[in-house]
Amino acid sequence: MQPFNYAKATTQEQAIMTLMQDQTAALIAGGTDLLGLMKDRVKTAHTLIDINSLPLANIEISSTGVRIGAVCRLTDVALHPHIQTNYPVISQAINQSASPQLRNMATVGGNLLQKVRCPYFRDPAFPCNKRTPNIGCSAINGYNRMHAIFGTSEHCIAVHPSDLAVALTALDAVICIQSTEQNRRVSIHDFYLLPGETPHQETLLQPGELIVSVEIPHQNFSEKSQYLKVRNRAAYEFALASVAMTLDTEDDTIKTVRIALGGVATKPWRVREVEDFLQNKPLNTDTFTTAAELAINAAKPQQHNEFKIELTKRLLIRALSEH
Repeated sequence: MQPFNYAKATTQEQAIMTLMQDQTAALIAGGTDLLGLMKDRVKTAHTLIDINSLPLANIEISSTGVRIGAVCRLTDVALHPHIQTNYPVISQAINQSASPQLRNMATVGGNLLQKVRCPYFRDPAFPCNKRTPNIGCSAINGYNRMHAIFGTSEHCIAVHPSDLAVALTALDAVICIQSTEQNRRVSIHDFYLLPGETPHQETLLQPGELIVSVEIPHQNFSEKSQYLKVRNRAAYEFALASVAMTLDTEDDTIKTVRIALGGVATKPWRVREVEDFLQNKPLNTDTFTTAAELAINAAKPQQHNEFKIELTKRLLIRALSEH
C-alpha cells in the first residue's frame, strides 16, 4: 500500500483548507471504501484528513424534517427511532447494504460518495474512463451482468452503488455542502451526474468542498415508504435491482407516489413519468403492470444484463402490490 500522511481535522474549516492546499488529499471517516481503493492503487492520496472529530454526527429533528450529519454512522441512522418510524425506507436501505461490521464504520457522507463497484474500474490493469479519462470503457465489451441499463453512455455503463442514495432520492433529500466561499444546498437529483463524455465527474462536489449533512423534508407520506432489493445472495451484496418507494393512498386510489430505482442506473434513477402516470390511478394489477412497462421504456441493456429489464418490472409491481 502506498505511504501517506495523516492529518486530524478539528474544525470543518481546517478540513477544507487542508483539501485546498493539497489537491492529492482525501477525507477519511470510516474508510470502508477509500482504504480498499488505495490498497488496489486505484486511488492515490498523499494525505488522509481524519474528520471523525467534526461535529457532524448528529441527527436533528424539526417540524420541517430531519437533518443527518455527514459523519453519522450508518448503523446509528438505521436504528434511530425517528428514522425507523417516519422514514422506514432509509432504515431498510441501510440494513440491506453491506455487512453489520461495515455499517458500524461507514458514514452517511462516505456512503453517498462511494466509488462504483465495476471490476474494470477497480483493476488498474483494465482501461477505464472513470479512472483515466478518454482511455476507454472495458465493461462495454466485457462481462457486464452487474452494469447499468439506464443513464449509460458510450464512455461508461457502471452502476451507482449506494442503497442509501436511492432511498434519499425517493424522499427528495438535499445535500448540504460547505466550502471556504459559501454554503450551498443541492437537491440529490442534481447532485449526481450522468456519465456522458465525462464519467470521471460523478457529482457536483467541487475541490475543497465538504458534505456536512443531508436534509430530508417532512412529508405526510414518507412514513409509508419501503425499500426492496434483489441481489445474488441475501447478505452483503450489491443490488441487481432495487426500488425505493413512498406511496400514499386513499379509497384504493394512489394519491401521492415517489419512486427511485437502484442497481440498474448510473445514478439513483427517479422515474417521474411513472409517478405522473400513477397519480389518481386505482390500486390494481392493470395499473401496476402499465407502470412497470413505462418504467423500462428508456432501458438500454448490454450483452449480459438484459435480464434486468424484466427484473425491474417485477420488482416495481411487487413494491406497488405490497403497499
